[in-house]
Amino acid sequence: MTTSNGGPRQRMNQRLRGYDDRRAGWARSIRTRWHALPRPVRWLGLLALVVVLYLLPIIQPPILTTPDSDFGSVLFDAALFALVAIGLNVVIGMAGLLDLGYVGFYAVGAYSVAVFGSPNSSLGTGYPWLVCVPIAIALSMLAGVILGGPTLRLRGDYLAIVTLGFGEIVRLTAVNSNALGAAAGITGIPHPPGKRPDGTDIFSILNINAFYWLALTVIFIVVFGVRNLENSRVGRSWLAIREDEDAAELMGVPTFRFKLWAFAIGAAIGGLSGSLFAGRQGFINPDSFLLQFSILFVAAVVLGGAGNLLGVVTGAVVIAYLPERFRGFADYRIFVFGLALIIVMIFRPQGIIPNRRRATELAVRTEEVAEGA
Repeated sequence: MTTSNGGPRQRMNQRLRGYDDRRAGWARSIRTRWHALPRPVRWLGLLALVVVLYLLPIIQPPILTTPDSDFGSVLFDAALFALVAIGLNVVIGMAGLLDLGYVGFYAVGAYSVAVFGSPNSSLGTGYPWLVCVPIAIALSMLAGVILGGPTLRLRGDYLAIVTLGFGEIVRLTAVNSNALGAAAGITGIPHPPGKRPDGTDIFSILNINAFYWLALTVIFIVVFGVRNLENSRVGRSWLAIREDEDAAELMGVPTFRFKLWAFAIGAAIGGLSGSLFAGRQGFINPDSFLLQFSILFVAAVVLGGAGNLLGVVTGAVVIAYLPERFRGFADYRIFVFGLALIIVMIFRPQGIIPNRRRATELAVRTEEVAEGA
């Protein structure tokens, strides 16, 4: 009597389980020890980490501070990059869709706050920042649906090219539209509300720390929501689509609908990030949304570990922090930054803190290629 080893997908899953059982890297060791701790100890550890993150701009650790840049401003930029990376991770890491024009949603959110909030805009409405933020999120989500509706039936490189074009379309529209301030941009963008006892603004260009604390709070809220989505039916559907879209379709998963949801949710988070950026800057123009930012956003997700929330946040912090930390090298800081990225991707292709399943799949495929050679 002969037995079958099953199809390619079954054999892959068997190898994944076997390889995962053999893994004994530092990441798994740390994770195992962490989960072995009592729940109260883990909660206290997380609370201590949160407190340290909020205190960073005050204590300014000598190892981390950026002597040639304002540390609070660098922390805000890192937090903003982390929020963007969380949104892009929904699209790339969870649903497996390559989006190279994510800066377009970031720009839609920023311009929404500028147009509806600034008295100098074409509308001249001058709405408060808190009123503009829901508008920015809604318009960014609408942009995601409008882009995703006709394009999400494409796959791979074709989808990447379309999204790349979307990012440039948004920027060029801003450049050539007087309603959006054209190349000169829009000034007088409102900032988050809040007053000190002496009557001065809590959120101002002279108090960047407040913007960092706001961005950090928003990150925790968004992470909580995305984490719940990841563990829900929606997240499992994204996983099935990422692994094998055809198989997911055959199993009854409405792939187009869930891909559209991924695009819409990712766009909404991108728009929220843009609204924070505009509120802090007080002024935006098309030069704030160049193509290179989309590339950096994707690099943050891939470098940190696509599919892992902690990983993409780490990748975003590295992307935003390293160039400022090496600003003392002047013209060579970008070279040092690029070299660091290359070294990490050579020795850690799965990302700094990878998603366990994706890392295992990469290792198994590498083994198969080596065996085939």
